[in-house]
Amino acid sequence: MGRSKLAKFAAIAERENVIEPGDERYGQLIGKWREQHFENDNPLVLEIGCGRGEYTVGMARLFPEKNFIGLDIKGARLWKGSTLAEEEELENVTFLRTFIENLADNFAENEVDEVWITFPDPRPRDRDEKKRLTSPRFLDLYERIIKPGGIIHLKTDNLGLYEYTLEVLQERKVKDLIHTSDLYNSDLQEHTMGIYTTYERRYLADGIPIKYLQYKVS
Repeated sequence: MGRSKLAKFAAIAERENVIEPGDERYGQLIGKWREQHFENDNPLVLEIGCGRGEYTVGMARLFPEKNFIGLDIKGARLWKGSTLAEEEELENVTFLRTFIENLADNFAENEVDEVWITFPDPRPRDRDEKKRLTSPRFLDLYERIIKPGGIIHLKTDNLGLYEYTLEVLQERKVKDLIHTSDLYNSDLQEHTMGIYTTYERRYLADGIPIKYLQYKVS
C-alpha cells in the first residue's frame, strides 16, 4: 500500500465522521443512529457504495434536516467525502466503512428512511449476478433495514444493469416504480436534486444517457 493511502487510512481512523471496524462505535449504533450518533430524530438516508462520497455530501448540503450515511469498504475513497464534510462542518453526514453484506450488523429493521445506489459496478457477467447491488440478494438486505414506504433509488450509466434491475423489480411487484433510461431528457430530474458525481459528468460528456429508477418499499 502506497504512502498516500496509508496516510488517508490513518486520517479517517481519527475522524468523528467515519466509523469503521476497530472503532468503539462500530456495530453499537443499531437502532440508535438518530438518538446516539446524530442526536436528533431526523430521517436517515443511506448511500450504498458511496465511493468518494460526492452524493452523500451533496445531499447533506441540500437537506440539513436529514441525516446521511455513506457506506463503502474503500477507506481511501471515504477519505475524500469525510474531508469535504469536515471542512464544511456538515454535522448531518457520516461515513461507515464496511461491506454491504454487513448492513444488518449496523442497522435495525425499519431504521432507514431512504437508500441510494449510485453508479455501482454493473457486474455484467452472468456468473456475477449475485454480486450486482440490485440483485434480489441485496434488495432483501436494503428492504430489511428500510421502513415501509421508504424509497430505494438507483442511478446508473449502464443500460444492462438498468434493464436487469427493472426485470427484478417487476418480478417482485414493487410499489410505485418510476423509471427512465434518459434522466436528463425526462421529467424525473428533480428526484436526483441536481447532484452530479465526477464519473457521471464524464458519462454525460461522452454522450451516455443516465438511467434512473425508484420504488417504495411495502
